[in-house]
Parts: sequence; structure tokens; C-alpha cells
Amino acid sequence: MRMEQAPFRCIECNADAHELYRDYRNGILKITICESCRKPVDKYIEYDPVIILIDAILCKTQAFRHILFNTKINIHGKLCVFCLLCEAYLRWSQLPGSEKTVDPADIIRYTKEWDFYGMFSLAALELGVFLGGVLAFLWLLQRLRRADLKPQLLFEALLLSCYGKLLLIPAVIWEHDYSPLCFGLIRLFVLASNSQAIRVILNISRRLAVMAVFFGLLLETGMAKKIHNLL
Repeated sequence: MRMEQAPFRCIECNADAHELYRDYRNGILKITICESCRKPVDKYIEYDPVIILIDAILCKTQAFRHILFNTKINIHGKLCVFCLLCEAYLRWSQLPGSEKTVDPADIIRYTKEWDFYGMFSLAALELGVFLGGVLAFLWLLQRLRRADLKPQLLFEALLLSCYGKLLLIPAVIWEHDYSPLCFGLIRLFVLASNSQAIRVILNISRRLAVMAVFFGLLLETGMAKKIHNLL
């Protein structure tokens, strides 16, 4: 008989957990202690969301496990679309002849530029190639290790770990001479978050996670260069 998989994970040792806390009624709650490491299964259930976000930005493994395993987040699609819009706007704003104008008569024409939709499609295609490359590398790796890939969970984790692209908004608004450097650092942060998400989901080494991200980035870069040559 197949045992039911535990719905939660210990953020410290990654062991399965059937509950995060126990409710003794009358407002009395007790955090569950992990049977493996003897530490609280998830200390973040008592933390303010701001603290959790800060730890996630710092790429702490515990924070990623809390978000990916012990919380129910269903904004993967919306977050992905919003990040693609941010990236498309950034690329569109850097196209020749896309300078902003203060003439009110040009606002509608400016917002309906077809180049923006082209940049959105290109950003979506590059993201798809990147995710496909990462998943293909990890699929081969897990086949060699004879382990379960968990494609849906991994796909959602990769989308969620792209939240760093939201930093493109203030980077575009507060444009300055160091904007290219900021864009590069944002890209590096997103890749680091992707790598950490892979580590947490598959419980593999940092080296293998980085290799998977690098492989996906290599395919994305090659595809982008081919499209650029065609255009």
C-alpha cells in the first residue's frame, strides 16, 4: 500500500512533515517540532511577511522552503505575465526612435506601438527556451540518478523565483547612467534565485543547480542571437 505523501517540509532539514502547528483551541497554538532535526518545522509561520521576503531576497534556503512547500501561492501565471511586461517595456524603451514625448496627442500612438508586442513575444519565447533548457538538463540528471523530477512543482518554482524582474520597474523609472549595470545585476539576481529554487525542490547540490541554470541561459542566449540575426 502506497503511503500518502506529507503535505509540508521541515525548512531546516527538508524532512517530510504532516503539520506545521497544532491547535489546542482557546487561542493556544504550538509549532510542530521536526522528528528528524528536533527543530521547529517552520519558524516562518510566526514571522512577518516582510521578514520572509527579506530572507527570500537573501536566497536563504529556509525561506525558499517555506514559500515553495509550506504556503499556497497561486500567482505563478500572473507574476510571469507581469514580469514579461516589465522586461518587454524595458526592451521597447531602448529601441531606436522610442523616445518619450510630452505631446498629449502622441500618447495613444505611443502606447499602441506594435514593437512593444513584438518585444513581449520575444521575452516570452526566451523565457520558454530558458525554462525548457533547465527542465531538459534536470530531466536528464534525474534520469541518471533515477529520481523523480517533479516537473510541475519545479516549473512553478522557477516562475515564482523570477520575481526579481519586478526590480526592472524602479530601474526604468529612475533611469541614470548606471542603468545597464543595474539591469545586469537584476539578471544575475534572478538567475541566483532560479538556482536556489532548483536546489530546494530537488534537494541537489549548488553546483548542479548552477549548471542547470547555465545550460538554460546558454540556450536562451543562442536563440536570442539567431533571432537578432534574422531581424
